[in-house]
Amino acid sequence: MDYEIFDLGDVTLQSGVTLPNAFLAFKTYGTLNEKKDNVVIFPTAFGDQHVQNEWLIGNDMALNPEEYFIIVPNLLGNGLSSSPSNTPAPFDKANFPQVTIFDNVKFQYRLVTEKFDIQKIALVVGWSMGGIQSFQWGASYSDMVERIAPFCGSAKTWSQTYVVLDGMKAALMAAIGFDSSKLKQLTSADMRAVGRVYAGWGISQAFYREELYREMGFDSLEEFVAGVFEHSFMKMDPYNFLTMLWTGQNADISANPDYNGDFDEALRNINAFACIMPGSTDLFCTADENKYEAKLIPNAVFKPIESTWGHFAGRGINSTDNKFIDDNLKRLLALRKNR
Repeated sequence: MDYEIFDLGDVTLQSGVTLPNAFLAFKTYGTLNEKKDNVVIFPTAFGDQHVQNEWLIGNDMALNPEEYFIIVPNLLGNGLSSSPSNTPAPFDKANFPQVTIFDNVKFQYRLVTEKFDIQKIALVVGWSMGGIQSFQWGASYSDMVERIAPFCGSAKTWSQTYVVLDGMKAALMAAIGFDSSKLKQLTSADMRAVGRVYAGWGISQAFYREELYREMGFDSLEEFVAGVFEHSFMKMDPYNFLTMLWTGQNADISANPDYNGDFDEALRNINAFACIMPGSTDLFCTADENKYEAKLIPNAVFKPIESTWGHFAGRGINSTDNKFIDDNLKRLLALRKNR
């Protein structure tokens, strides 16, 4: 096991449901300094685990473990932190309660403060749903977080993204004839269709038109879709998927008692230095939505990743996009604020 477990105990979720014996799986890179101010939080995205974040961590990179103490907390529902697949009855499988982004970040805050006694965070960074968590950190703990850097992720799930996620859910539910009483019959094989739906949204039209999948070693469109999208989704537990999907569909940094749904106010309250990096051709979390959000954050810069890789501009696959993200993180970490 290459990660640690932080026991949360019995936690009351935003829904009011108490989840017993909850826990966060996390991995750390580097060493916490004496001042405890070299901390980077790097939450995982929908379907990812900490290993998927490691492409952005390295000695010659912004997230240098020789300089920073990097904590990668795993999303609830991802199979490592408390999830339908590892929780005993009565909250196993389809009975796992609904978990929000607010819940995730609140538990990450407990990890950071209770286990490590950290009071200041240099940076919260994340891709896709990890990006939403970085926005939530900035809004919920504005005095603690010095910088945020969401890439290919927005501060809430806007309507079109909600519909895309709904289509992915429908592809899974079709396997049981949309009969919720048959939820227990779902298998990972049923996730194949989900991958097919996402294939049209994760990557841009230009990527497909220019057949850039050949650069990844795939000889045909069919081989690429099956090898990347079908394969990755069929490795996912369907109940974990449904949990994370609900979290994603209902993500909104203002959907909590702090802001009572006032989205603009939540954005205005982020006083961290923010570098917001949408993918210029992202069909899933669009640059336009990030542009709106960036305008309301007092200390934000808007830096689109000019890329044909769509949402996957933030996936750590394309070296040009990776360098753009890393260079911007280096610039962000160099900023200092008098407080």
